[in-house]
Amino acid sequence: MKSIIQDKKECFFCQRTVGLHDHHIFFGTANRKNSEKYGLKVWLCLRHHEGDAETNKEAVHFNKERDLCLKKIAQKKFEETHTREEFMK
Repeated sequence: MKSIIQDKKECFFCQRTVGLHDHHIFFGTANRKNSEKYGLKVWLCLRHHEGDAETNKEAVHFNKERDLCLKKIAQKKFEETHTREEFMK
């Protein structure tokens, strides 16, 4: 997985190193392609990615604050590493 946010393969939130999923920070058809193209992805363990009946409050797909936090980090990193002209191509 290519990421401009992480260099290590570990959960972004808890640093777990097993059972990881790659998470596209911006999802949906077009946004997922941009996340893939620009490396706007992070590794997440199941608990922090999708959760389960007991832990889904911590998972980015159910926790708006965590989702927004990742989006802000991704935007800042993108702006540090890319130009507006690159993105508009």
